[in-house]
Amino acid sequence: MKLKTKFITLVVAFLAAISFALPSQVNAANTDMVDTSNHNGLMTYDNYYDMLVHYGVKAVVQKVSEGTTYVDPTAKYNLASAKQAGLYLNGYHYARYTTVEGARAEARFAVAAAQSAGLPIGAVLATDVEASEQANNSYAANTANNKAFMEVVQAAGYRSTIYTMGSWVGTKMSVDKGWIADYPYNTSRDRYTSHHAWQFRSDQQFAGSYGNFDVSQLYDDFFTANQTPSPSAPVTPAPSQPAKSNAASDTDYAQTGVFKPSATVNIRTGAGTGYASVGSYAPGESVIYDHVYIRGTYVWARYLSYSGRYHYVALGVNGGESYGSRSSNTQTYSHMYYTVRSGDSFWSIASKYGISMYTLAANNGKSIYSLIYPGESLYIR
Repeated sequence: MKLKTKFITLVVAFLAAISFALPSQVNAANTDMVDTSNHNGLMTYDNYYDMLVHYGVKAVVQKVSEGTTYVDPTAKYNLASAKQAGLYLNGYHYARYTTVEGARAEARFAVAAAQSAGLPIGAVLATDVEASEQANNSYAANTANNKAFMEVVQAAGYRSTIYTMGSWVGTKMSVDKGWIADYPYNTSRDRYTSHHAWQFRSDQQFAGSYGNFDVSQLYDDFFTANQTPSPSAPVTPAPSQPAKSNAASDTDYAQTGVFKPSATVNIRTGAGTGYASVGSYAPGESVIYDHVYIRGTYVWARYLSYSGRYHYVALGVNGGESYGSRSSNTQTYSHMYYTVRSGDSFWSIASKYGISMYTLAANNGKSIYSLIYPGESLYIR
């Protein structure tokens, strides 16, 4: 009897040791929700459906606007694709406001952008509060501004919450129940269960999709309420014939990737066949690009040449033939650069690429308090 008791005790101890050694299933974060924006480019039905089936993603939150002048050019397309795949739809606005009146103006702008992009009434339209404007504002001002923004959004029929960094909660603003970003996973888990959601990583990659993604675990139904997903067969919004040049239909979006041509393509000084050709890329070569332009007949990629000037290559025909393959696997190459755009900060850029903002700043001879400007090229790695 004693021997049996001792044996059972040893087995229990062994199993307990294994349970501590293996990842905890109870505490493991779920990839319930994914962020998308122009940084990820145009997302297709297949992209979202793969996330749903293979990763358990059930909700998407798409950037719709920033400040009072910027509308994300991928929002309408991406929300339509996510809806077809059967995901819950949500949106966010990147805040630049510093006053109550400014917050209200941005909220009105965000509502208009969300409605235009097809975000359903009753969905979440969050305010993303992480910019230098808020960092330099007082706790009381940020709290009042966020309240003003959410009141306007809620009056328009959307629901709203605050997205911000964990270090800002209770220090830069009051956040009752928010959507909180805090990494790394092993030191941040279980801290935000009283909030709607916890964004636990910014470097998630999905097969077939471009770049890194922010993913979140949901703690309630805030981001899934008031909707009944109804997946439908995918449709291809691109025209069957090459589009004619039309400035109103032209668009562009930030996207880092690698292009490998399957045919010789010309290198041009601008995104169009009317620009001078200064060379070519042949099959077997590759180019790392940081921006994509749709200009009438063609889709163009922009890259920073060794001369320090931007050059452009055609990726293919808009709605037609592709001139090669694209992937987001830029880490296999020696250098990566990022072009700063409105709304970026050292923190947001570093988060996208999974590096420290201190390292990012130091790599470019700056500190995290240095100003960065749209159009400026930053060395990532």
